[in-house]
Amino acid sequence: MRISGLQKVTLLDYPGQIAATVFLGHCNLRCPFCHNMQLVMTPEQFPQFAITDIIDFLKKKVGKLTGVAITGGEPLLNSDIEDLLNPIKDLGYPIKIDTNGFFPDMVERLIKDKLVDKFAMDIKAGFSNYANVIGMKNFGYDEINKIKKSVELIMNDAIDYEFRTTCVKGLHTEQDFYEIRDIISGAKDYFLQDYKAAPDMENLSFKPFEKNEIMQFVDIVKSNVKNVEVRGI
Repeated sequence: MRISGLQKVTLLDYPGQIAATVFLGHCNLRCPFCHNMQLVMTPEQFPQFAITDIIDFLKKKVGKLTGVAITGGEPLLNSDIEDLLNPIKDLGYPIKIDTNGFFPDMVERLIKDKLVDKFAMDIKAGFSNYANVIGMKNFGYDEINKIKKSVELIMNDAIDYEFRTTCVKGLHTEQDFYEIRDIISGAKDYFLQDYKAAPDMENLSFKPFEKNEIMQFVDIVKSNVKNVEVRGI
């Protein structure tokens, strides 16, 4: 496991908590709009933290911080992630993990061991458009079934969860949200966040949607999902 970053306090990464965010390097996807592309592709350029560095910091913040968010990259690439989660839980912190849903066996294991208090799972697109949005040619039945299994596990067994999609003009269309509505049908929380270019991505052709366009996507999904909201606009 490569721990490549620590944000010492955030009110955004774990809604409702005053949290620290731990960044893990590497990802199995290549989303062309990724905000953490350098962390995904070349995490070795970032300082590397030992687990003891993270735990020592969190020990000092007991009573001041109220949660820990684990993000990336893709945290569940790491089969040894419990080595990080267990000592955080021992300090009494609730943990939120961001995941792309491609590792349902890990999701199941962490739910069973009660190591994650909230999952935030990205639904990248409708299945007919997934390969394009995640920047990978090899996306078929096996990958679809992994995502479906993660959605099912999270909806049925997780303590708390949310699903979310970053909406990118140039990649997404209305059709994506009709399909997403079906993928997460019956879910309690789904958030759309409009695309914002990272400073080193401003030359790309992707753009944010207008607010009225985003609200059309909300209207599509909300017939099957209890709570649909927009973040960032």
